[in-house]
Amino acid sequence: MSQAASTFPTPTPITPARAPRHSAATESPIVKWTLISLALFVIFVFLILPLIVVFYEALDLGVAFEDAFDGTRSFRQAVWLALTDADWAGWWETVSSHETQESIWLTLLTAAVAVPLNTLFGLAAAWLVTKFEFKGKSILTTLIDLPFSVSPVVAGMTFVLLFGAQGWLAGGKDHTFSLGFTEFTFHMPAIVFAQPGIVLATIFITFPFVARELIPLMQSQGSDEEQAARVLGANGFQTFFRVTLPNIKWGLLYGVILCNARAMGEFGAVYVVSGNYTGQITLPLQVERVYYASFVSVAPAFAVASLLGLLAVVTLVVKTVVEWKFRDELSASGK
Repeated sequence: MSQAASTFPTPTPITPARAPRHSAATESPIVKWTLISLALFVIFVFLILPLIVVFYEALDLGVAFEDAFDGTRSFRQAVWLALTDADWAGWWETVSSHETQESIWLTLLTAAVAVPLNTLFGLAAAWLVTKFEFKGKSILTTLIDLPFSVSPVVAGMTFVLLFGAQGWLAGGKDHTFSLGFTEFTFHMPAIVFAQPGIVLATIFITFPFVARELIPLMQSQGSDEEQAARVLGANGFQTFFRVTLPNIKWGLLYGVILCNARAMGEFGAVYVVSGNYTGQITLPLQVERVYYASFVSVAPAFAVASLLGLLAVVTLVVKTVVEWKFRDELSASGK
């Protein structure tokens, strides 16, 4: 019996048939290179070319390139000569002027106030939305996205109607409120057409960025690690700083970068609440003011705009680095 059993062949394990995989690699080369060429064309026309034009006009390179490319020099020599003959003195005179320096400092001050406040709000909102269940949760999530759906100009007008001379909380006046059994009076400082209005408008426009980056990330990570920390005896602060924050640090930094870029580049809402008055001009508003003040050449306006262009390049580089770190950390954690 044992000999007969040993003569039976060993059954071959059955492996389930794999579904055919469809990936971009199976597309024809014509489709692949057409899509790649189209994407590169759009990126060049809408991103790279405008940046080149900004610096081209800011340094007044038209005459310099015309003189350098006269056919007697190689391409490298002509480009180097054009760059050395560019109007660097005029560019520096514009960007170092008193008005431009004031606009730079006001822009930095606005971002220095708005970004940390929105970071704290984004952390609190993301923690609340992802870790707790409560009535009105969907309403809160909708309100977080409100600045994305409201025009910046409309947002600025709202602050003017609220804090303006005829508003409910008019700045520079005493306001008295009655609670039935008592009254209290407080003095409202000037908000609109002053620096507080610029900061307030910037905070409103930029406050969704950090929260919108953290909410999907924290939802995908779940709350298992936080619950394990609480079981082991960690309190709320220990759980947040030792468990939650290390898991979301790259997403948080990514949101802060986007928030800072929008804060420094905001135009519509800031234009309305500042009134375009002297001393209340941020860097984007300074570009518009210099452009309309210079009737002979557009180079000064593009010189100021080149500062925003440099800011955009730096932001893009930092954003790319953070994306790489964020992607590598998520891959390593298996999430």
